[in-house]
Amino acid sequence: MTPPAPRRSAPVPPGTRDALHWCQAVTRRSSHTFYLASLLYPREARHAVWAVYAACRVGDDLVDAVTGPGAHERAATREHLTAWRAAIAAAWTDPAGVQAEAYPYSRALAWATRRFPIPESAFEELHQGFLMDLDGREYATLADLEVYCRRVAGVVGLMIAPIGAYRGGEDTLRAALALGQAMQLTNILRDVGEDLNMGRVYLPADRMAAHGVTRADLNRMARTGAVTPEYRALMRELSAQARAWYTQGRAGLPMLHGRPRLGVQVAARLYEGILDALEQGGYDNFTRRAHLPGRRRLQLAAAEVWRELRPGPPLPDALDRPAMRSS
Repeated sequence: MTPPAPRRSAPVPPGTRDALHWCQAVTRRSSHTFYLASLLYPREARHAVWAVYAACRVGDDLVDAVTGPGAHERAATREHLTAWRAAIAAAWTDPAGVQAEAYPYSRALAWATRRFPIPESAFEELHQGFLMDLDGREYATLADLEVYCRRVAGVVGLMIAPIGAYRGGEDTLRAALALGQAMQLTNILRDVGEDLNMGRVYLPADRMAAHGVTRADLNRMARTGAVTPEYRALMRELSAQARAWYTQGRAGLPMLHGRPRLGVQVAARLYEGILDALEQGGYDNFTRRAHLPGRRRLQLAAAEVWRELRPGPPLPDALDRPAMRSS
């Protein structure tokens, strides 16, 4: 019996091709970790992942550009976010009318939504998360922070899961949400000092109070770089929460198929590696930024690929995770 001929992708119009390349460039420039993981996806899925990432990145950059408390600046950004949301909606409602030159992320997303069942409702949740950021909210409890993490990152899992194809229904989507939340909490813990410089504190007030850490303590540590034992204890607790979400998220990995599963697996390991680096640095996220050097990222990615291709006993710990320095 003659095997079926491989499916050929439909030619991509020049304007859409340029938009997809633009999204690739945004992804590569903005997140080395995410971009490295995306390369493990098949070609069409990879371009769809870049389209999703770039669309999210544009909205996030609009909020990050707000540097002061001025009402006029925030009102202008709110209008820009409204325009961003409309451009996103056009990917579903009027894909032929999207101008690639003005909204490359929308044109690329329109291409992606015709190939994969990406839910528009996830972008509406993301929009609500951006508005939370714009309003400069601080979070009273860890549960409040979880809502924020869901809206600005957890829902990205809902966008990416259909690109990788999945089974398991709602259980798999809940795992995807948890993984996105874990990555966002990782970013928050990495960027405490940078956010403080912009007048933002994402650390939940109840957990700060439980460890005896005040806003004045944060400002003092930012000035001196002298991290207190109480602050380290706070960081350990929140890192443990992030790792719990990583564990919950990984439970959904077997429900993804083939190379997309490996791409998500690598992304999760690389992001969790930031927590390792933060711990190694004694939880000083004021004077240094926890990150993984390029060689370390490649080591961790290779370890995950090896596990996928050669199931069996885990690799030696020396390759799997760097030795932890006591703090």
